[in-house]
Amino acid sequence: MTSSFDAVAIGHLDKGRIVVGGNASEALGGAVYYGGMVLLALGLRVAVVTRLAKEDTRLLDELRASGAALFPVFTDGTTGIENILPDPRADTRRCYRRGFAGTFRPEDLPEIPARLYYLGTIITDEIDLAFLQAVAERGPVALDAQGCLRQLVGDELVTDGWPWADQGLPLVRYLKVDDREAAALTGQKDPRRAAEAIAEHGPQEIVLTRKEGVLVLADGRFHEAPFRPRTLAGRTGRGDTCFSAYLGRRLLGDSPETATRFAAALTTIKLERPGPFRGPLDEVRMRIAKP
Repeated sequence: MTSSFDAVAIGHLDKGRIVVGGNASEALGGAVYYGGMVLLALGLRVAVVTRLAKEDTRLLDELRASGAALFPVFTDGTTGIENILPDPRADTRRCYRRGFAGTFRPEDLPEIPARLYYLGTIITDEIDLAFLQAVAERGPVALDAQGCLRQLVGDELVTDGWPWADQGLPLVRYLKVDDREAAALTGQKDPRRAAEAIAEHGPQEIVLTRKEGVLVLADGRFHEAPFRPRTLAGRTGRGDTCFSAYLGRRLLGDSPETATRFAAALTTIKLERPGPFRGPLDEVRMRIAKP
């Protein structure tokens, strides 16, 4: 059997396009990219399982160079999402599907043991209940529910309900949502009430991100820390970065409170710079120390 990992990151890469204030640029995205780079920066042993077209293998180059073990599943196409941000200072965007690598299947999972299985979903139908069940049989699951809560309206990805949430949530230990996703899932606009409602369905730790910062509900207690970026040049990937930073520090032994502060500080740095977090970690510690 292959050597064990701290985390197996599972999800589609995004061969994406970002339009900010009318200016367009190509950009690699996806939770396994933004989140995987954070976990690697923390010194963890990381495997990445993704679906993509063989001609897009180059999209994995940075993860490979940073130390990730790669387990690609080749498909006819690669997922692509166009993110349109009319106002770079605002926290609103519209998203459109421009490609889809297909739904993960249980047979896509390699036989690799890990302390945590991190499912970073970004698009409608990326996973289904059968796949989540197969992952949960391997070990503890962390799920970014973004893709589960996205529905296709034409080509637009719209945050809406999660049809099989009642069956899926009990299989998840760590759940990440943003404030809009939490409201769509629970009907509760207040973030704390939404987190409590989610916890009733099984997840032990809920990480809820929003413009102001991160709110964590862990074993019945709330922890909160703000984002304090000087700019929002790196807005894309905020939730992926925050969730993976929290998960990484929990794997390294931090309490939920300490992991929350660390995740907020690291995410603040990422928000100021396009692309994934690439370190150094000393800068994160300096941000935590600032009042």
